[in-house]
Amino acid sequence: MNNIIVISGPSGSGKSTLIRRLLHKHPEIVFSVSHTTRPRREREVEGRDYYFIGVEQFKQMIANDEFVEWAEVYGNYYGTGAREIETRRKQEQNKFLALDIDVQGARNIKTKYPDALFIFVVPPSLEELQNRLLKREKKEDESTRTRLEIARQELKEYGTYDYIVVNKDLDEAFYILNAIYTAYRNTTARREYFIKRLAMGGKE
Repeated sequence: MNNIIVISGPSGSGKSTLIRRLLHKHPEIVFSVSHTTRPRREREVEGRDYYFIGVEQFKQMIANDEFVEWAEVYGNYYGTGAREIETRRKQEQNKFLALDIDVQGARNIKTKYPDALFIFVVPPSLEELQNRLLKREKKEDESTRTRLEIARQELKEYGTYDYIVVNKDLDEAFYILNAIYTAYRNTTARREYFIKRLAMGGKE
């Protein structure tokens, strides 16, 4: 059974913050580190947030079929390494693997791992999303307008996901995200071994 959690959301939706809180609360969740060609932002750490590599190296990895999924987003490349997922799954068999990827990547992951959990983090409105982007980028430019247009397109892909988390208030959004994860951990399929032992007089 694939203990994979895919969390997506438009740029500025707050998904990365929510993922960090989920990881902090649940040490059994391991973060799958993606590769990217975009510049490293302040406070980001190599190997923790992303593997930051050059365009030529990324393209070589594509040619070598090293990605489970990859996409070009906002002029930069992002990809989830097949080795990263399989290594994590083998080393952390009793843990859950969290992926922070875009909509296109989520569709590709769903093709390969259809029983994964798919969660879509969205803003309460496009106006609020624009405000968040302006606050982060400090100015409105072509990049901001591009991100808003891509967000509109991404929102149309909601059918890929099992759950939608509206991030109007961060604490409330995290409460919902945490509830979804808790329910996912306790599905009948994941608790079957325990319930069979219980029925036979055993215990967890």
